[in-house]
Amino acid sequence: MPKMKTHSGTKKRFKVTGSGKITHEQTNRRHLMEGKNSKRTRKLMLDQTVADADVRRVKRLLGR
Repeated sequence: MPKMKTHSGTKKRFKVTGSGKITHEQTNRRHLMEGKNSKRTRKLMLDQTVADADVRRVKRLLGR
């Protein structure tokens, strides 16, 4: 049986932490930044964990 290939788009967007959680960058940090206040942009810098409903799908795409 051949090996499962990792999904290229998924490996660029998600990262697995040491404890096994999956994180991703938040949206709304690319453009139109002048209209967003500093507090909001600082909050958006932090990575967020993947929702429980999506963990199984993302792990499968990552080949885990």
